[in-house]
Amino acid sequence: MVDPHTIELWRQAPRLTSFAAFFERTASGKGGAPDLAKPQPDMGLLDFDLDSAVFSDTHRRLWGHFDSHYFASIPYRLEEECRLGAAMLSFALRGWLRNASPTTIYTLGTGTGCLARTLAALGGGRITTLCCSPTAANREAFLAKRASEHAHFFLGPFFDLDGDRYAADNDLLPFRDGFDILFEDTTFQMYDRDRLKQLEFIAPRIRHGGVLVQLQKLAHQDRDLYGERERQKDELFKTRYFSTRHISEKKDEILNTMTDFQVDLPTTVSALGSFFRYSVLTWNSGNFYTIVSSNSRASILELVSLMTKPAIPPAYCHEQLPAAVIDTGTDPLGPELSWRGADTLAPLAPKRPAAA
Repeated sequence: MVDPHTIELWRQAPRLTSFAAFFERTASGKGGAPDLAKPQPDMGLLDFDLDSAVFSDTHRRLWGHFDSHYFASIPYRLEEECRLGAAMLSFALRGWLRNASPTTIYTLGTGTGCLARTLAALGGGRITTLCCSPTAANREAFLAKRASEHAHFFLGPFFDLDGDRYAADNDLLPFRDGFDILFEDTTFQMYDRDRLKQLEFIAPRIRHGGVLVQLQKLAHQDRDLYGERERQKDELFKTRYFSTRHISEKKDEILNTMTDFQVDLPTTVSALGSFFRYSVLTWNSGNFYTIVSSNSRASILELVSLMTKPAIPPAYCHEQLPAAVIDTGTDPLGPELSWRGADTLAPLAPKRPAAA
């Protein structure tokens, strides 16, 4: 159990204090939106995969104001959400079939909860989801396009969802026994550097056989390399969607402060190793990483095997993926890690007319 002093430190962190106005403004559509173009998924990078396309089609209909800002800010994060979301959906439906009960998914700190709402909608009662955000405008966006009665929203920071809250709140009844998938999305880095304490809080909520998925922006020991990846993000990707003035304003208001709570990959892996037997890098975009962790070898291999290859140009990806960063010597993951092939039913690229 995390001590009250740590909880109070989190309550005074930037996400709930100096950042609060930015998130409320962006989520309500009063600022922060891309001013040059709106992001669209590049289905070619996803090899026109059918499952990813179905997920993307539903997902795009459920966006709120904050989603446009978010997907225009992280290179190829939108394609990754489609790839990861499609894999989560397949993983969850397999769990439902095995257990004859709904799979539970918690997306921690995911703004409007678009991922959670998409999974609940496509699950058709076979998946029950929860998302949380301390921003009231995100809750309004969630309710405006809820999409499924099986999608639930908690207005508040992740650390308010403690055991007492789950026990007392009837709206949280489906989640009292924990989650099959818990997804933390660039949230820890806005509260603290102590990943051990943060994982200590959420790890007990993961069911036996469940998985933790994290998207984190990581620091790097080589500051020049970190800076070069940031320049690539800002100058080559974000300029498609935001004017240079908007990019500069966000850097001054948010990003320069947020670096204080970033940790590097070795620190992240060390913290995860205190709670999980296995962790795998499944995506990298500049300084952003997706990491999947579990104590179940079967579960982590299943989820990874349901992902297509990363949908990102090679210039933005700096890791050989998938890569086991926590493994066991007696029953290693490494030899069995692989992506699934894209399920393209027919060639979708334009064809040239046959020669006469």
